[in-house]
Amino acid sequence: MSRPYTLLSCAVSIDGYLDDTSAQRLLLSNEADFDAVDQLRADCDAILVGANTIRRDNPRLVVRDPARRAARVARALPPDPLKVAVTTSGDLDAASNFFTVGDAEKLVYAPTPPARLAGVATLVAADGLRAVLADLAARGVQRLLVEGGAEILRQLLAGDLADELRLAVAPRLVGEPGAPRFTGAPGGRQPVLAGVTDLGGVTVLRYLLSQAAVDRHWLRVAIAEAWRCPPSQTAYSVGAVIVDAAGREIARGYSRESDEVVHAEEAALAKVDPADPRLAGATIYSSLEPCSVRRSRSAPCATLIRAAGIPRVVYAWREPALFVNGRGVEELGTAGVEVVQLPELAGEARAMNAHLLAGTPSHDPEGFSVS
Repeated sequence: MSRPYTLLSCAVSIDGYLDDTSAQRLLLSNEADFDAVDQLRADCDAILVGANTIRRDNPRLVVRDPARRAARVARALPPDPLKVAVTTSGDLDAASNFFTVGDAEKLVYAPTPPARLAGVATLVAADGLRAVLADLAARGVQRLLVEGGAEILRQLLAGDLADELRLAVAPRLVGEPGAPRFTGAPGGRQPVLAGVTDLGGVTVLRYLLSQAAVDRHWLRVAIAEAWRCPPSQTAYSVGAVIVDAAGREIARGYSRESDEVVHAEEAALAKVDPADPRLAGATIYSSLEPCSVRRSRSAPCATLIRAAGIPRVVYAWREPALFVNGRGVEELGTAGVEVVQLPELAGEARAMNAHLLAGTPSHDPEGFSVS
């Protein structure tokens, strides 16, 4: 992607307000929600906020939990993610928590970066959020958490520049017309609700805003299915899910689900009427590249997918040449099927197959060691 995977996180009242009009910040989260956001911070490369959020809320934007900080260090990461501020005026207080709390690098983006902040932050000239995200991607930021404020959230949604929205809804009403509200519509696809969690009265809604987010979500569902496979010394554990064009599940399956040799894609397809019109716009998600060569049956999964008329395949892990030398990606692509790999999830797809890969000194085509 030309920008980081971007997750928006905010808390609102039942009537959609981010804050009230009082001088003090309105706390719409509870401790359980704060802890969940702390985990999000620990999992990201950078945290972005707008200038108004820094002025009004004075956030620290650090990882609070010592265990999470230690886990980041163990992964050769700094204890806290990169801090990012976006401002049009450059009117930021160098004594605010954004600049003074924690040792993380600070970046300030502005059309005309204020020279007086040069000693406390890296200043970058950027006009517009699209340019900001492109620059962050060039700096190696792969996962970005955006924590406000209202205008930043609105612009990212309107510009189709976000992948997920984590919306925490507090059980209270604000009802003040002059208070900031969460507004704006996405510029691209409509949000897909992917989860609802109750955190002690604060309801957290997780929405998928981009195709990239939808693909990650369903591929992780397929990987979870792979853990259901009966163990085998002669075959991979694989999971598959078929999803329609609207993001709704059609069927799922896993290796050895119905017999000792059934494959995951085959198991999922067996649960669908071949005449189902949804297949013409569907995506099949598989933890492993669909097979093109098969010893147990005559029809490999790539052939079954083509016969079903499914136009799109998303997978995590390219099949190593351990049992057969498959070319499912090439076969599907030649047939006009769109094939997408998410290699960042390959490790998760390999995990349940570790017993097969131990001691194998080869590498898969993406360069991941399977030894």
